[in-house]
Amino acid sequence: MNPEPAGEVKKNGLWQTLREWLFVIVSAIIISIPIRYFIAEPFIVNGASMDPTFATGQFLIVDRLSYRFEEPKRGDVIVFQYPNNPSTYYIKRIIGLPGESLHIKDGHVTIASSTLHEEINLDEPYISSSHLSKDYLDVTLTDTEYFVMGDNRTQSYDSRVWGPLDRDLIVGRPIVRLFPITSLSILPGK
Repeated sequence: MNPEPAGEVKKNGLWQTLREWLFVIVSAIIISIPIRYFIAEPFIVNGASMDPTFATGQFLIVDRLSYRFEEPKRGDVIVFQYPNNPSTYYIKRIIGLPGESLHIKDGHVTIASSTLHEEINLDEPYISSSHLSKDYLDVTLTDTEYFVMGDNRTQSYDSRVWGPLDRDLIVGRPIVRLFPITSLSILPGK
């Protein structure tokens, strides 16, 4: 009996190599699909509606898991399915929460609800005066609706136009901005 010399590598046949590659590819798919659809998903920003917070071409990783365990909060930047075409995704900021009434006048938002003891004038430091709109709007949200707007109010197609956003359409929130490298950040938009 001749033992194999140490350090010698056996050559695999073509079918063995194909089976190994197929195993690697199938394993990668089985691992990556649940991560992409249930934990984190990449998105690229397109449009000026969130300027200056987010710009076209920025690459984001969106956390799809957190909102399964906690409710979205006012001020959170979220990615969601557009209500009139769920195959399209938008990024906006939550302004109004379920059950609240919003009054918008000359770009300034006032909020009232049964849980608030008084009306609040929303402080929005992420908006510059050049991004304020001159809208006038009153809206009351149901127990499953959110009111979302872009940070660049003059360029944003949002709840002011197409109405409140239902909770079921929220995908998640950006947890990392990866590109461009000069804009790299954790929890961008906070």
